[in-house]
Amino acid sequence: MTREELVAYIGSHFEGKLTEMETGKFDPWFEVKAEDLVEVCQKLHDDENLKFDFLCDLAGNDTRERFEVSYKLVSLTLKHRLDLRVALDYEGAEIESVQHIWAGANWHEREVWELYGINIKNHDNLTRFLLHDEWDEGFPMRKDWDGKDFVRLPEI
Repeated sequence: MTREELVAYIGSHFEGKLTEMETGKFDPWFEVKAEDLVEVCQKLHDDENLKFDFLCDLAGNDTRERFEVSYKLVSLTLKHRLDLRVALDYEGAEIESVQHIWAGANWHEREVWELYGINIKNHDNLTRFLLHDEWDEGFPMRKDWDGKDFVRLPEI
């Protein structure tokens, strides 16, 4: 399936759930609302014409205006890729876990929770693995974070 065919297929089968973004040089990017994430991911995984069977990456981002969580999905079987993005407000930022769809989401979701403070609902093991267990200095990947002994470099 070419990029154009993939975008057309998703546009016709996920109407109202995914919005194509004018970004992504090679792989198509779509924005999905947090409340639609699990439903959309399950369909992307289960659809026989898509078979997104591998979560290649899941990452958080702080844009200073909001949080974003990005998902890079790959169909190893059908050899196509796409990216999803979920935008979240700073206040009460939370998102549903997708680890029941892709087991590899476990570590990625824990990292997003640990470093950004984005709550991952229905995650079965939301525990620290990068910072020590007694960590109480906030969330180090947030743009406004200032920890002790932290020296902020000027932005380029």
